[in-house]
Amino acid sequence: MATNPRAVRRATSTVVCISVSLSALVFNIAAAAAFQPQAVMLQSGAARFIPEQLRGADLDPSPAVVIPQQPVPGRPGTTAAPTFFVDEDGRFGARIATEPGTSLYGTGEVAGPLLRNGRVTVCWNTDAYGYTIENPSLYQSHPWVLAVRADGTAFGVLADTTWRCTIDLRDGIVFLGEGAPYPVYVIDGTGPKDVMQVLARLTGTMPLPPRWALGYHQCRYSYNPESRVREIADGFRSRNIPCDVIWFDIDYMDGYRVFTFDSSQFPDPKKLNADLGKMGFERIWMIDPGIKAEPGYFVYDQMIARDLAVRTAAGEIYKGEVWPGMCVFPDYTRPDVRAWWAGLYKDFMANGVSGFWNDMNEPAVFNVPSKTMPEDNLHGGGAWDYGGTLPPGPHLRYHNVYGMFMAKGTFDGILAARPDKRPFVLTRAGYMGSHRYAATWTGDNSAEWDDLEDSISMALNLGLSGQPFSGPDIGGFNGNGPGGEENGRLFARWMGVGALLPFARGHTGKGNIDKEPWAFGPEVERTCRLALQRRYRLMPYLYTLFHEASETGLPVARPLFFADPADPALRSEDDAFLLGDDLLVVCRVTPLGDRAVVMPRGRWSRIELVAEGRHPDLPDLYLREGAILPCGPIMEWTSQKPLDPLTLYVNLNDRGVAQGELYEDEGDGFGHTQGRARRTLYSAAIAADGRLYIRAAGIGDYSPPARKVRVVLLQPDGAQRVIESDQESEIVIEMP
Repeated sequence: MATNPRAVRRATSTVVCISVSLSALVFNIAAAAAFQPQAVMLQSGAARFIPEQLRGADLDPSPAVVIPQQPVPGRPGTTAAPTFFVDEDGRFGARIATEPGTSLYGTGEVAGPLLRNGRVTVCWNTDAYGYTIENPSLYQSHPWVLAVRADGTAFGVLADTTWRCTIDLRDGIVFLGEGAPYPVYVIDGTGPKDVMQVLARLTGTMPLPPRWALGYHQCRYSYNPESRVREIADGFRSRNIPCDVIWFDIDYMDGYRVFTFDSSQFPDPKKLNADLGKMGFERIWMIDPGIKAEPGYFVYDQMIARDLAVRTAAGEIYKGEVWPGMCVFPDYTRPDVRAWWAGLYKDFMANGVSGFWNDMNEPAVFNVPSKTMPEDNLHGGGAWDYGGTLPPGPHLRYHNVYGMFMAKGTFDGILAARPDKRPFVLTRAGYMGSHRYAATWTGDNSAEWDDLEDSISMALNLGLSGQPFSGPDIGGFNGNGPGGEENGRLFARWMGVGALLPFARGHTGKGNIDKEPWAFGPEVERTCRLALQRRYRLMPYLYTLFHEASETGLPVARPLFFADPADPALRSEDDAFLLGDDLLVVCRVTPLGDRAVVMPRGRWSRIELVAEGRHPDLPDLYLREGAILPCGPIMEWTSQKPLDPLTLYVNLNDRGVAQGELYEDEGDGFGHTQGRARRTLYSAAIAADGRLYIRAAGIGDYSPPARKVRVVLLQPDGAQRVIESDQESEIVIEMP
């Protein structure tokens, strides 16, 4: 078998991702004039370092840093203070030295290995169809690095710039921007969890999504006409395969005009949405930023009449080609444009739409080498929702936040149209802070084994960059797969992994083979059903983790080193991850079988969530000793039935003790912000009388329906003991 060069590159983890100007970059940094910054500590626990060029000036508001940051007495004690410099080409940079043995992560949406040491990333949102690890820029920009020192302590560095910026991790941490000088925030912590929680205090947390958004989503480019959509819906329900959401790509539109329907293919979208709702399906419809430049089209006419479009450097309305042909683009940097954009959603949502998918919002432009609009296009800026005023500026300044500002307008529009429901937005383009408005996916990946493996590290690094709600196109968007029967095995293994990542959606491109769970024959269908049944059984635990993320900023999916940050063996593990603290997922991501995975210290006991037991194409699941894992029954959609019975998997530690937590609320709406929620802490301990006591202590005004409790007690020899109970507050189990 020929050597896979990509596998070799993955093993070395030192690939240079840009083929031009890097040697010049190193030279210029070495020759640059350095100067010391002004440093202050902030209430959040972060330290802000301001270059001398900005001293005495009012800092422009930051799209990333939205929480008010008041200085507190004292000087930062971090050893990771930046040195600012200007290189020979006038580019402003910041350099942070790292100690030997420091592991680097984050940098947002990046392909390739989890460990980012030795890599270079360019923060410049790019339409990167069929990307590989050679792409220096993907769809999102996160000028952020998480560093874990050899002793397990950690720090994080945020370069607060929206301009195009290079992150060079070949020798320490270097940021090099193309625009104005910028502050740098440094967060020091006892470990990576501390750093992530302070980052959330700096940049905000994601809002708690509706529970249905945690279910499985089915999409393709495109499901049309209406009869095909109904066929897909019937396919899931007739086969008892769990699914909560069906998606509509751009072919539902009339000539790709956003906020319209093609009446020949979707004659009654309101009835279609209502019928899908009766079957338990939510409905997500795509909206792009490119507005067809056509007089008589109501969205275009409003833009021209109100002067809402991005303009060229010469002051003309900019036009670029996208799916509808020549388009104009809303200037989302302006608050009046975001408010207008939000208002467009009300009438569209009256058709029974559940949420929206903002695509092509880098913004992508066809038939130009840059794949986007000119860098000297003009944006108006204006009052920012979190205080201050964004100044007018070129597209070079606002390119990386264009998609985030669009997502904010979409989020606001959904909330205004349905104030009693939680908005759901999926965005392709994003920036540091996009998690406040939208979930994301990893873009137009390919149906290849390498892309399956990258799915894990990409979701983990997004989580380590403040975006906890992400996942890949399960099965791969670009192409059909390796060929023959291997297509089905790739899809089955991808479903096994994707069903355990935070965002789980199957999707594929136009002209590709079908990639529904049943498209590859009965054996793959069975595997996919089991994979999704596992996810739905884990829904109580997943929802609890999402609530934790919305409160603390901790990722839902976490690298193995979160279990023991000082263990160097865990630092580069790509093929396994943690869900929360308690559940370890060991994935199968190659066609050749299993690969040895380094496990965290302690006893991790394998659990089975479905009756069929261990499956050769699905990840193995391990529960941490001392943990209690709450699970529910198998459902076909998240609101199909109550959480009854509640299953508690209990894995006692060597002292005979275990703990766990369950968060519950109404699943949608905002009652949880007014106390209508319940946090139940479960504790298990073997008492002096030799019996095991499992107690539940609930906090909050939400009262779940009466239910039975099923305890699955994991034995040290791998066996399981099952105990049924009619009450939850205290369960007493006789121990042998």
